[in-house]
Amino acid sequence: MMGPPIFLMLKPLSMKPTKFLFEISQEDSGRFRLEGELSFVSVLAAMKKTAGYFASPIDKMVFDLAGITKADSAGLALLLEWLRLAGQGGVDLHYVNLPGQLLAMAHVAGVDDILIID
Repeated sequence: MMGPPIFLMLKPLSMKPTKFLFEISQEDSGRFRLEGELSFVSVLAAMKKTAGYFASPIDKMVFDLAGITKADSAGLALLLEWLRLAGQGGVDLHYVNLPGQLLAMAHVAGVDDILIID
């Protein structure tokens, strides 16, 4: 005798809220704190959240990456894209507290001299 169909034996997925993948918050004029991931799964959300940032009247911005917990090559590409967008908007963008993994990737890729790191 066969048991109930498999789909009847499956438990429903929990609907617990998921932890954010990427957040950005303004600390003071021109200084922003980044938290979470800069990775393949979060860069699209990060781009959407920062879409209008570089069209602001601020002439210098600082992105503090001390809160970044995970980064990969997509995150590095995003840092370079933000630099491009900032340049187009006339904004001088600097990065501080880059995680070691991002610095290492930038060095291997030969773009560490492009990133403005304070």
